[in-house]
Amino acid sequence: MNTYMPSVLKPYYYQELDAYHEHMQRNRFSQAWRHLERAHIIGQAYPYEHSEVHWLMLRFGFRIKNLREILGQIPRLLVGGVKSFVGKIPVGNTGGADVPALQPMEIPEDLKQVLNKRNA
Repeated sequence: MNTYMPSVLKPYYYQELDAYHEHMQRNRFSQAWRHLERAHIIGQAYPYEHSEVHWLMLRFGFRIKNLREILGQIPRLLVGGVKSFVGKIPVGNTGGADVPALQPMEIPEDLKQVLNKRNA
């Protein structure tokens, strides 16, 4: 069971969230979304961070007025943290409504290196 994100991953997770917020302030929505997806990959194994990213994705959907994203994030927000807690996550999934919620995905090479640090 996962409860807390290892301290070695936190700087990378928050770096992605900071980049997300920076791009949102400048209305660079595609770049902002990319950083949310990356934060999701880093944080999806940890209930709080996983839920936080889905909350931000839901807010993003409202901001860009995307009904599909809004409706897709509601169930992810409700069950994502629970699935993280029990260790049943689709590794590498980027978290958006444009991909099946339970589909594992290839992790970008730089994020593989980041995630490997938790085992070092």
